[in-house]
Amino acid sequence: MMNICLARIDDRLIHGQITTVWAKTTGIQRIIVVSDEVAKDELRKFLLGQAVPPGIKANVITVKKMVEVHRHALFAGVKVMLLFTNPQDVAAIVKAGVRLPSINIGGMRFQDGKRMITNFVSIDDADIEAFRYLISKRIEIEIRKVPADRKVKLVDLLQKEKLL
Repeated sequence: MMNICLARIDDRLIHGQITTVWAKTTGIQRIIVVSDEVAKDELRKFLLGQAVPPGIKANVITVKKMVEVHRHALFAGVKVMLLFTNPQDVAAIVKAGVRLPSINIGGMRFQDGKRMITNFVSIDDADIEAFRYLISKRIEIEIRKVPADRKVKLVDLLQKEKLL
C-alpha cells in the first residue's frame, strides 16, 4: 500500500509551494494528481509534468484509477503526495476505501456561487457536503499554504460560519 504523506486540495495543483516546500518537508518520491477533469486534458497534464521537481515522479490519474492502484504492490512503501482540485474527489476515494489520516487545503479559488471562508479558500454547497462527509469520517482537515503556517482547522471555520 502506498505511504500517503500528504493529501492536499489545491486547485493550482503543482506549483512553487508544492515543488519546493511541501515536497522537501514530506520527503515524497511521487506526486499523484487525482482528477477526472485534469486526466482528460493533455495540455494541462504536460504542463504539470514540467513543474515537477527533479527526482520526483508525477502522475495524473482519474478518481477510479486512484481507487484501483492505492493498494498496488508497485507503490508499496513509496512516499506519495496526493493532489486534488476539489473535496468531492477526496470524498469519492475515501468512500471507496482509501484511508487518509488528514487533508491539507492549500487553495480553492473564488468563483460565482462560492463564498470565501479565508482569503484563499472559497466553498459552495457541494464542497460543504463533501467536507461534512470527510469530517464525519474523523479525518482532520486543515488549511495552510505552507508547512510553516499555523494550522487552521476547517471544522472550526465551518462552525463559525454556521455551515456545519
